[in-house]
Amino acid sequence: MLATKQKREVRRRRHQSAWITFDGETTARECRVSDVSQNGAKIIVDAGTEIGTCFGLALVPDHPKRQRCEVVWRRGKTLGIKFVVTG
Repeated sequence: MLATKQKREVRRRRHQSAWITFDGETTARECRVSDVSQNGAKIIVDAGTEIGTCFGLALVPDHPKRQRCEVVWRRGKTLGIKFVVTG
């Protein structure tokens, strides 16, 4: 039996600001993107920021285009998120 190699997704280190919004909310909360891949990212939020399961993420402040995201893991202020494909 041959072992199959699982292709690991390429992650690129980033240290840039991003903005989180929730449905129907116009106020954006700033966060930091630590790394990003095609399907998700690792972000760091402020200690007092409550983040639900789903939200929008923008790399440019006040930009109308937001990437839909879902939290897949949490470790303190660091969150692993996946990008939700809408179609």
